[in-house]
Amino acid sequence: MGLKRDVSLSAGLRYKGPAGYPTFILHRIGGLGMATFITIHILASFTGGKTGAFFNAIYENWMFQIFIFFCVLFHAINGLRITILDLWPKLLDYQKEAIWIEWTVFIPLFGISVLAIISTAWGG
Repeated sequence: MGLKRDVSLSAGLRYKGPAGYPTFILHRIGGLGMATFITIHILASFTGGKTGAFFNAIYENWMFQIFIFFCVLFHAINGLRITILDLWPKLLDYQKEAIWIEWTVFIPLFGISVLAIISTAWGG
């Protein structure tokens, strides 16, 4: 007999599990975002005319670029943290600290990149 999983979306979003749960979710969102970008890029290259221009307009949009950059950068930094913790298991005792270091590296890099993307998009 299977487990009953009757959990609403709001209850799932309020879940206060282990320290790595938000990074777990954001890592998955990052992977899906990159897959979306690759799909749109492939569709744009294989279709022409108005359809190809439509797909190009999607991935050339500055808001989409910010989203994709978030996905790529967070996925890369979080993957590096996971790799380091896998290679040196004794560091698993410091997982919360590793997550804080991850955010300390991610936030300034992402902030500077967003400023560059926005200034370029707005003609600066």
